[in-house]
Amino acid sequence: MDIECIRKAIQERRINVTDHADEELAADEISDEDLFQSVLTGEVIEDYPEDFPFPSCLIYGRDPKGRPTHSVWAYAEPYRIAILVTAYVPDSARWIDFRIRRRR
Repeated sequence: MDIECIRKAIQERRINVTDHADEELAADEISDEDLFQSVLTGEVIEDYPEDFPFPSCLIYGRDPKGRPTHSVWAYAEPYRIAILVTAYVPDSARWIDFRIRRRR
């Protein structure tokens, strides 16, 4: 997925935050603005082109405080809207450099 579509949607406030994402942000004490900043400087680390109803991707970034964040975004091309599916602070025990999943 092209991260630039998501970045542009964030900058233009064409965003839909799911209830699940909102709950996860609150649980990990991540503000919307901090998460958006992490995406603007982040990178796609996993791509999910077959997701339904829209393709999505996992983005790794760091918030303005330097804390690592993961967020799953879908992009609804027909509507030009970025959809935040979930977001969280990744567990270092499950990730190598927060970018590669550890094998179990």
